[in-house]
Amino acid sequence: MNSLDLPGRPEDTRVVVAMSGGVDSSVVAGLLKKEGYDVVGVTLQLYDHGAATHRPGSCCAGQDIDDARRVAETLGFPHYVLNYEERFRKAVIDPFAESYVSGETPIPCVSCNQTVKFADLLETARELGADALATGHYIRSAPRGDGHRALYRPLDADRDQSYFLFATTQEQIDYLRFPLGGLPKPEVRRIAEEMGLAVAAKQDSQDICFVPHGKYSDIIARLRPGAAAPGDIVHIDGRVLGRHDGILRYTVGQRRGIGVAAGEPLYVVHLDAGHSRVIVGPREALETHSLVLRQVNWLGDAPLEDIPAEGIELFAKVRSTRPPRPAVLTRFGGSVRVELVDGETGVAPGQACALYSDDGDEARVLGGGFIERAYRGAEAEAMLSRLTAQPAHA
Repeated sequence: MNSLDLPGRPEDTRVVVAMSGGVDSSVVAGLLKKEGYDVVGVTLQLYDHGAATHRPGSCCAGQDIDDARRVAETLGFPHYVLNYEERFRKAVIDPFAESYVSGETPIPCVSCNQTVKFADLLETARELGADALATGHYIRSAPRGDGHRALYRPLDADRDQSYFLFATTQEQIDYLRFPLGGLPKPEVRRIAEEMGLAVAAKQDSQDICFVPHGKYSDIIARLRPGAAAPGDIVHIDGRVLGRHDGILRYTVGQRRGIGVAAGEPLYVVHLDAGHSRVIVGPREALETHSLVLRQVNWLGDAPLEDIPAEGIELFAKVRSTRPPRPAVLTRFGGSVRVELVDGETGVAPGQACALYSDDGDEARVLGGGFIERAYRGAEAEAMLSRLTAQPAHA
């Protein structure tokens, strides 16, 4: 076996490296080339809309494609650019816009990995005769003893990207490799400098790659011109506090920039898309202890259908920047539910919920799903139910 747990000698093993133009994927390509693998770099052009193609912290367009090409030239391996704009728009951007318009908080990076990168690109890698597809994600992959591989949190917890990879299927996991899972970020930059790569000090990608300047509402308003319908800002107790110019400009859990003055701190508690209302309330109205998931991808050893009625204890993460927290996974009436032992705040439909074996560095990724419903406390649920049943303010 070689360092990628692939049969055969490195020189007889072709690996396609998904190159975003950043330092991480560039170092992956460099390390594999140094070990003697037959490396082929592939960069996906995913979008192209003016300034966003060259802004710091973007990826997969403009300058980033040029950076990936220069890395390939420096290290001496072939590099190809594939135009995936159309499939990226259909698989990621359009669903992102629809989700926001419906009052959800979508996670497009998960959808991108799930469809474009780990489905379409993976198939392209196979067509190129590659034995594996390697990426610069910070996550570990290792054999689990039954001929398959499992995903684990990376060594560098600050760079942990497992939250965005819960939807990776077992077939994809067996084919994918993540060489940076055991390295800290500073070490990756040091390696890039030793290799003489111009991207060694390049800024990391931030926010959502296709959203210029982080303004989600601008993209959605352009894609769905009628989505920015005005409506009421309503307190959870029923009081109308003001007006807004589109629910797409708000997210659950938001406190600043709501646009109304009150004698108490107010947070966005719910987005009532059907009535174009932004519902606000005190922080305690955000407390969530129970979630219903859709599009669940389960990677545990036992089938999801075999989970006992009392459920199983595991750990869940509903935000990429927070560590996994104790939870219980159950099946109820055909749906998959996650009970958050200590609760969470600011949980919204559309967000991801990644599931883990524990909360440590060796935590295995057990899958996850998208949040269909987030249940508040009994009092908040009753108030929201009454409010959303009422017609919009004239």
